[in-house]
Amino acid sequence: MDIFMIISLAGGLALFLYGMSMLGSGLEKLSGGRMERTLEKLTKNVFMSVLLGALVTAAIQSSSATTVIVVGLVNAGILKLKPAVGVIMGANIGTTVTAQILRLGDLDSNQNVNIFMKFLKPTTLAPLVAIVGIIFFMVSKRTKYKDIGQMLIGFGILFTGMQAMEAAVRPLGENPQFAQLFQSLSNPILGVLVGAGVTALIQSSSASIGILQALSSTGAITFSSAFPIIMGQNIGTCITPILSSIGANKNAKRAASVHLYFNIIGTTIFLIGVYAIQHFFGFSFWSESINKGGIANFHTLFNVIVTIILIPFSGLLAKLAELTIRDGKKGTEDDLGIDSTALAKLDERFLISPSLAVAQCEIVVANMGKLAKSNFGKTIKLFSKYDAKLAERIREREDAIDKMEDKVNNYLVKLTDRELTDQESKQVTHLLRVVSEFERVGDYSINLIECAEMLRDKEVCFSEKAMRELYAITDAVQEIIDMSLTAFENNDVELSRKIEPLEETIDTMEDTLKFRHIQRLKNGHCTIDAGVVFLEALTNLERISDHCSNIAVYIIGTNYDKESLNRHDYIKRMHQGDTADYQQYSKLYYDKYFTRIE
Repeated sequence: MDIFMIISLAGGLALFLYGMSMLGSGLEKLSGGRMERTLEKLTKNVFMSVLLGALVTAAIQSSSATTVIVVGLVNAGILKLKPAVGVIMGANIGTTVTAQILRLGDLDSNQNVNIFMKFLKPTTLAPLVAIVGIIFFMVSKRTKYKDIGQMLIGFGILFTGMQAMEAAVRPLGENPQFAQLFQSLSNPILGVLVGAGVTALIQSSSASIGILQALSSTGAITFSSAFPIIMGQNIGTCITPILSSIGANKNAKRAASVHLYFNIIGTTIFLIGVYAIQHFFGFSFWSESINKGGIANFHTLFNVIVTIILIPFSGLLAKLAELTIRDGKKGTEDDLGIDSTALAKLDERFLISPSLAVAQCEIVVANMGKLAKSNFGKTIKLFSKYDAKLAERIREREDAIDKMEDKVNNYLVKLTDRELTDQESKQVTHLLRVVSEFERVGDYSINLIECAEMLRDKEVCFSEKAMRELYAITDAVQEIIDMSLTAFENNDVELSRKIEPLEETIDTMEDTLKFRHIQRLKNGHCTIDAGVVFLEALTNLERISDHCSNIAVYIIGTNYDKESLNRHDYIKRMHQGDTADYQQYSKLYYDKYFTRIE
């Protein structure tokens, strides 16, 4: 093998890997990340977990990627270890799809096929599929058809790379040293080590199977040498999840360990079984050359049988991982609801699946909103009875909100470097805006704490009437926070439309209450110190409602294919009666809250 052959082989491998990546990316985009997100909703049924693992892997064309996602879900506390075992088992079955697709290459060597089968030959099919794909990708304006085009182009490049590898290694078929090399790999231990080593190096069992299928075109690879290599490839693919689990929590490390244990135990069982049968009974084909179809079939048979054998022992595999990796400290939720594992949902392992990563960001942002909502409710209590410990705990929660904002923003920026669909890009922009709004709601709650502290420090209090007015407007603000959070969690456009009438009501209440309080100051019914604090509190309450209104506008704009909806223009149109039911809801909120301050 000279330098030019190595360059040709490496070039073919590069095309193969790129084609496989494009094919997987196209399939994933078409699925909209639904398969990956479904992993979060797994039941305890191990068979369903296996099936889902197989489907996800078949879609993204990588068992390593599936297992990495599983490790991330376990690390985030979204997925328990036991159902994760089933997904990992299923991933090994799903990865066999690539080899089955590549077996079409056997048709190129078969001249006795009909006209229809000739079109299925990779030398014909690959360019045809690529041509159709490039037409879809270049001509279509719809994202769906562009994704189909990307998938088809990837399919064409995949087979082009395969053909390039076959062309590069074809001269080796006449090299006796090459044949002797593969004869030495008939040694099961050596064959397993070579298969594991090559797969670990390129971090893809599908790619290493593809290389083996390309080499089979030389006729030098026998069943006896191919079998241990294929089994070793399953072990080598464990390197990627193991590397991804570094720095993760105990359960994530266990998930990666389960993947390794499953493949080692499965390979050992199958290796013993195959060579025991060969020793006592013998396989008639043992010394014959293997083709692409034979490699694909054995790869599929091996993974399916091993999975069937070990499914009943999935719980034991989880226990084995727990025994080897001992329990550490678990994430907890404090008495005010701060979840120490919340930020673990923003796992960088999810970045390989942007739709899943966006979904995790939405969960964290919603958690931010819940903390901000709870903070506000507890802050208002400080005006009637100041509690220093409660105030300190609220500040701790605000620190948690700030950390979430920083983490989400950084995570979303990393997402922008990924290949995003138009919808995913829109969601990222939306989240960047909403996360800032929830953080500002939290900030204004801290400002209200400072108002309560001013009352305590100056040893003054609001009048009974002022307190009644304060509780009326704070109830309105509490409702608008609830509505904006619910609208965000459910992506509810109709609910979002009800927010602006309430915000306008709060604005009117603020103006009215400020005027009344100034009159009380003039009449000597209120002290200056208490009056200043009251006016400051009203300002902060009104600003919280403004940020809730912003969230509603973002939700409406995102759902109407507008990345940026001019808030002021939209609100102006609403106030002019251009939007349905605005006047109706304005009257509803006016009657609900103004009657309490009249």
